[in-house]
Amino acid sequence: MNQKLTVAVDHGNRNMKTSQFVFTSGIIESDCRPVLGEFLFYNGHYYTLSEQRIPYMRDKTMDNRFFILTLFAIAMEAERRGVVADNVLLTVDLPVGLPPKHYGALHKKFQEYFTDRGIQTFTYRGKTYHVQIDNAIAFPQDYAAAMTIYKQISDYSKVITVDIGGFTLDYLLMRNGAPDLSVCDSLEKGVIPLYNSIISRINSEYDILLDDTDIDSIIRNQRTDYEDSIINMVKEMTKMYVDDLLGTLRERGLDLKTGCVVFIGGGALLLREYLEASGKIGKCVFIEDICANAKGYELLYQVQKRGR
Repeated sequence: MNQKLTVAVDHGNRNMKTSQFVFTSGIIESDCRPVLGEFLFYNGHYYTLSEQRIPYMRDKTMDNRFFILTLFAIAMEAERRGVVADNVLLTVDLPVGLPPKHYGALHKKFQEYFTDRGIQTFTYRGKTYHVQIDNAIAFPQDYAAAMTIYKQISDYSKVITVDIGGFTLDYLLMRNGAPDLSVCDSLEKGVIPLYNSIISRINSEYDILLDDTDIDSIIRNQRTDYEDSIINMVKEMTKMYVDDLLGTLRERGLDLKTGCVVFIGGGALLLREYLEASGKIGKCVFIEDICANAKGYELLYQVQKRGR
């Protein structure tokens, strides 16, 4: 028996996202069954989700890790939707995305990475799944997310999307609702480089090892056990990072004070207070749903299907 399933997946450098699930882009391979954690048994190996993210990959088709993470995403969505796995072949349509800067060069390769593999059999949470990815359709990131709030931005002739992710900062200019792929880029200015610089400096000056969660708590003004000098240093470095980020966009000819700026991604939400206080941005909208790109991929895919 066959069952059709559409699962949109956002393959982030820091997190994997479906329309309903978020998990770290990290896995550990083992020949032994893990005692704890979410794991998947596939091709004779056990794969466990890990909080240790995969190092940044511009081209995520270089090995099988993001494919296996995609199998996790499919299984999570199938379970959420109450799909009966046993003796059922799940034929999957997979809307995915790429940064606008890399879309033209990589979208065909990225689509082919998921297809033409035949039936994939794996076990997740005690259930055996038989999955065949029939179609993988790639869309530009950020444009997809912006489409989820189209009514809020439709009155603007010019919209700039700024996606602050884990390793990269992606921007895209939209003119009258359509993406202008001649005005976009992907810069290595995400929050991970910020974390690394903060961790290095605090370690050098105070002999204390912060982690990403510590830094997030300080930036969000949450209670921590660190002394004021450390908290002030983290906040000052974050402010400098935001000023440099906005300065870089300005140098690239982007006027953030006209039209509308749409901020996307977990990094933008983390830095919202600093961005709003910068005085360098006019009208702006923050997309608070970090699954917005995945939801946008599914939305664009449904529009594309109706247009066929």
